[in-house]
Amino acid sequence: MSQTFIEKIAQRYSVDLEKNHEVHSGDYLSIKPAYVMTHDNTGAVIPKFKSIDAHKLSNPRQVVNTLDHNVQDKSEKNLEKYKKIEEFAKSMGADFYPAGRGIGHQIMCEEGYAFPGTMVVASDSHSNMYGGLGCLGTPIVRTDAAAIWATGRTWWQVPPIAKVEIKGKLRLGVTGKDLIIALCGYFNHDEVLNHAIEFTGEGIKNLSIDERLTIANMSTEWGALAGVFPIDEVTINWLKERAEKISKRGLAGVPSDEDGKGIHPRLNLKRINKLEQKICKADEEAYYAKEIIIDLSSVQPFVSGPNTVKTISSLSEIKSNDIKINKAYLVSCVNSRVNDLAEAASIVRGKKVADGVKFYIAAASSEVQAESERRGDWQALIHAGAIPLPPGCGPCIGLGTGLLEDGEVGISATNRNFKGRMGSPNAQAYLASPAVVAASAIAGKIDYSWEYCPGNIYADIRTNKKTNGKVSKVEIINGFPKTIEGEIIFCHQDNLNTDGIYPGKYTYIDDYSPEQQAKVVMENYDPEFVKIANDGDILVGGFNFGTGSSREQAATALKYKGIKLVIAGSFNETYKRNALNNGFLLIECPALVTDLKMKYGKEKLTVKTGIKVSIDFVNSKITLDKKEYNIDPIGKAAQELIVKGGLENWVRDNL
Repeated sequence: MSQTFIEKIAQRYSVDLEKNHEVHSGDYLSIKPAYVMTHDNTGAVIPKFKSIDAHKLSNPRQVVNTLDHNVQDKSEKNLEKYKKIEEFAKSMGADFYPAGRGIGHQIMCEEGYAFPGTMVVASDSHSNMYGGLGCLGTPIVRTDAAAIWATGRTWWQVPPIAKVEIKGKLRLGVTGKDLIIALCGYFNHDEVLNHAIEFTGEGIKNLSIDERLTIANMSTEWGALAGVFPIDEVTINWLKERAEKISKRGLAGVPSDEDGKGIHPRLNLKRINKLEQKICKADEEAYYAKEIIIDLSSVQPFVSGPNTVKTISSLSEIKSNDIKINKAYLVSCVNSRVNDLAEAASIVRGKKVADGVKFYIAAASSEVQAESERRGDWQALIHAGAIPLPPGCGPCIGLGTGLLEDGEVGISATNRNFKGRMGSPNAQAYLASPAVVAASAIAGKIDYSWEYCPGNIYADIRTNKKTNGKVSKVEIINGFPKTIEGEIIFCHQDNLNTDGIYPGKYTYIDDYSPEQQAKVVMENYDPEFVKIANDGDILVGGFNFGTGSSREQAATALKYKGIKLVIAGSFNETYKRNALNNGFLLIECPALVTDLKMKYGKEKLTVKTGIKVSIDFVNSKITLDKKEYNIDPIGKAAQELIVKGGLENWVRDNL
């Protein structure tokens, strides 16, 4: 069979695959990523690492620790936390970047960790950004990070893969940020939720690496688990320019100069030339679950919001509403690189920020700020009245100076404008490109001069039906059942969130026993659930099961209730990771869920169906009422987690 670009990278970073196994969407893999990055949350990963009886890093060169989130907090408590993280990193031999060096994702790109054709993970949702360089970047949870520290490995299920074909060229004054805002707002019905995206098409050559990083970064807000661009001439040229720049500046601050010869261990011409000789790309006949096409020439400057990326307005439309602003932001990992600051500076030169408006700026890294200063762009922004913040995160995640207060309106070049994320839940937050943000800061309202007439976005989507190819029998390891049977308990609700499954009021009761968790499971969804469900039942839910917060108890409480496993149309990815990391099996079968919805409707929240279901893991089939449904194979990586009772136990056995 043919493989996509993402499937090929996943194949390369898989370990313990069965002989001749070709990786495809749906496969559960044991992966050994090239690098794993943790930031301030390193402080939370350390106790997980120690709790699994690990005493050293499996591969110190694989681990990167950065301090970037709460860098404005100079309290004794935070400084002590930072000190402990630094001491841990240095004692373990991990690569460490202190507060002030920049945002971890930017560092991963600047220092060559996010290298084209490799797989890199981070315990942060915006690790998608590495896809701008043709690197498969995807988020993990903290337990995964601890597992990689200890063993070099964790697990990954290859998600469904969507192809986004980009045609044409952006018009003057339109940026990559406008493109991803357009995609989030135009395809705003979860079309790519929990998919990995491959960007393709002849229009890609017209997008700079900075623009690609922005688009890949915000593929997170579009609902994707990765957003990967191809490796092309633009990529190679960027790498060569970056390597030359590093060579000229010297290796000061590079923590892993392995050979001692003054050659950067990751960004050097030898490695780049090797990449150039054999560029990985998708096969022509590769299967994509969905195919989207968009014409760049139909994209215009857009503003998303307020408080959602799913609603967008054209500049001409929003300007007519005369929306006054209180704050403007040019900060975060998505749009605070050199070109972003230059674009904003070109707009504010010789002007002043409007009275009553505060305009905050922060470079993505210290290197970005230094280059911006060398060009004079940083000074132009300051002279116009911008308020500088240190390189790192901040108001974009509700930390430090400049948060939105009750009743205020802000426009930001960040990636998220969720209600309350940048401050008060009673404020309104809009997203836009750096140019629109800068122009709005000067005007005192959402504004931008753009000479073209607005038009419609030209875009389309197609969903492809997967042909049933030859299904290989799955090898079952010792301790994992070949079949599981049970009665179906049906809960029709789509987007059933973790608070519905396990109420928030119990989440931080640390000594809540398994028996107590079992008694309150699904309490907010249906108080009758615990009376209806029996030990040994199989729960069938709706689509996007387990959305919401990352509380692990939403998985463990069902397990403690005696539910054998959960079948759903689809799962929230964090919920899926938490479930398998706790030895609780989940299976996606949208056709079964659709059939049960047709049969039982929505009248009852919980239905005791009386239907016996049989799951055949050898042949990857579900059978009930003499009807069969195909499911993705439950491979060795997932089987081991179930048999061992979760990832932490698996790590202990593999130390």
